[in-house]
Amino acid sequence: MTINIVIFVAVSLFRLVFLRKSSQNEQDILAKGGMEYGVKNSNIMKYLHMLFYAVCFLELLLKKPAFDLVSLLGAVLLLFSMFMLYLVAKLLGPVWTIKLMLVKDHKFVDHWLFRNVKHPNYFLNVVPELVGLALLSHAYFALFILFPLYCITLYVRIKEEEQLLKEVIIPNGIAGE
Repeated sequence: MTINIVIFVAVSLFRLVFLRKSSQNEQDILAKGGMEYGVKNSNIMKYLHMLFYAVCFLELLLKKPAFDLVSLLGAVLLLFSMFMLYLVAKLLGPVWTIKLMLVKDHKFVDHWLFRNVKHPNYFLNVVPELVGLALLSHAYFALFILFPLYCITLYVRIKEEEQLLKEVIIPNGIAGE
């Protein structure tokens, strides 16, 4: 088994741990009267994310690339993105999900990361994760065909989230006050 495959599997397992955490948070949010928004786009994103992983893995298996500078760059991006996933999920705590969900009376989490980086989960986790996975795997079909499609759904998600921030979250105040 090559180092590329080992890293790919490790990232996939790490992601699955956070998928489980998201699922637990989703159930808690709904049980406490919260709501999900942007369901259609979330479903498209979910399937594109899974397809991206599958295509990257297929390209990795077919090409069997050596661990070179491109793979190293991918691994570094993946390490950074997984750290950011951990950090964002920790900062948001029970309101962190992969879906667009709000708890009842959802408030803004006023941390320097959220004040200084718009949508850090997307720009510091998801984008580097997908680019890193493609580079690690030398998966250029995934990178040049699927990634632009994913970016469209990400754009829609950000617009949906911006609207909720403006209309619901910011007017509810800051968490912890």
